[in-house]
Amino acid sequence: MTDAAAPFRIEGTDHTGITVSSLDEALSFWSGVMGFEHLYTWDFEQSSFLEELVGVQRAAARIAMVRAPGHLVELLEYRSPGDRKTMKPRSCDVGSVHLAFRVENIDALLVRIAEAGWKALSRVQRVEAGERTGLRLVYVRAPDGMTLELLEQPKAPR
Repeated sequence: MTDAAAPFRIEGTDHTGITVSSLDEALSFWSGVMGFEHLYTWDFEQSSFLEELVGVQRAAARIAMVRAPGHLVELLEYRSPGDRKTMKPRSCDVGSVHLAFRVENIDALLVRIAEAGWKALSRVQRVEAGERTGLRLVYVRAPDGMTLELLEQPKAPR
């Protein structure tokens, strides 16, 4: 047993994992639409390793990793068990998670995202006061329910 008082240090983040219904469709979005680099795809057959790691009996999955600027995104398509559920929590629901990206030309990206079947949850909002005055932002949601936040910094005056 490890001593709970032993010192430790968080070194940084590694990746964000997102469970998807179709790995092929997810890769089409994350690489094709968002422009992220597809690093690899792994196939995990049902095994005690995966079951122990994710805490799900009879788990089997295809997993792909894509490289976003400054961050990795892991896409997981579970083939089993058969009683998997699709959850589409609202932003206010406990357990809801979103991944935020700083972007340039939020309007152009929103057009591409819409063509891929993702929906903006509102029109682009603009921060009107405070430390982030001028920031433009919007939440977008995938058909599976995954939420992204897109943020565009205001242009510096010339």
